[in-house]
Amino acid sequence: MQHFKTLSAYLDYIQLPRAEHPMLSVLFATGENFLPCPRKSSPPISNDCYSISLKKIVKGNLNYGRTKYDFTNGVLIFIAPRQVLQWDDSLFFEQKGFSINFHEDFLKGTELAQQIKKYRFFSYSINEALHLSPKEESQIESIVENIKIEYQNTPDEFSKDIIISHLSTLLKYANRFYERQFLNRKELSNDLLEQFNQQLNTYFESGLLQEKGIPSIEQIAGKMSVSQRYLSDTLKKETGKTTTEHLQLYLIDEAKNILLKPNKSISEVAYELGFEYPQYFSRLFKKKEGLSPSEYREKYKMN
Repeated sequence: MQHFKTLSAYLDYIQLPRAEHPMLSVLFATGENFLPCPRKSSPPISNDCYSISLKKIVKGNLNYGRTKYDFTNGVLIFIAPRQVLQWDDSLFFEQKGFSINFHEDFLKGTELAQQIKKYRFFSYSINEALHLSPKEESQIESIVENIKIEYQNTPDEFSKDIIISHLSTLLKYANRFYERQFLNRKELSNDLLEQFNQQLNTYFESGLLQEKGIPSIEQIAGKMSVSQRYLSDTLKKETGKTTTEHLQLYLIDEAKNILLKPNKSISEVAYELGFEYPQYFSRLFKKKEGLSPSEYREKYKMN
């Protein structure tokens, strides 16, 4: 895997213009101007630089570590030094917005050198771009405009301190907006879980469970007009349970009601719930409840 130790080597590789500073590059597109188009694909690479980029329209996949960066239109993307990047020619950016790249040594001797390590959005674990509202986007762009002005000025003894100050402000705003995003995402995930369970209710009540078996997560996501991955990732992140686990919990909850009807055998309960094999139903029930279906029925039939 290729690793780039200098900013200039990294920019040359991704086919962006050479920087005006050996450790800092600022590209900014306004009006009818466009950012240069970066390299169209790359095998896994890493470098010693931080990147902060605003992209207006995004298609395709950017691998960040072992996961895919989750982004859609109008997003702010953060990448840290020595993180592994990979992309192919399906990745497409409309070249509006900005791109700031700076070597980690640019921060040495400043407070930001330590502060930047505390921002979780540079981490692999937060592989989610920051989605900006128009107002937030305007605030971020105004800060970057100040960075660009100072970057293009003739450098003096104050230049670096001023740029570092603007970068610090940019990251503080980004941190605020990320907190807002995850708060909204939590509220959205609760709504998604309600929709998920409602789709299961509809499917169950229609008789499709007995006719076609347990629905796939892909089917449920399609009915909800979201991608399977988005549904799975959002529920897992905010509830701690996968979509499969939520589906299983729903089925077990339904099983409890049916098991208390004495006229149905365990096999009949399993088939009614869409299980092809009653043994699998019994194993799943015991795993989730700590009791076999028969033991559950015996324990609660008189209560």
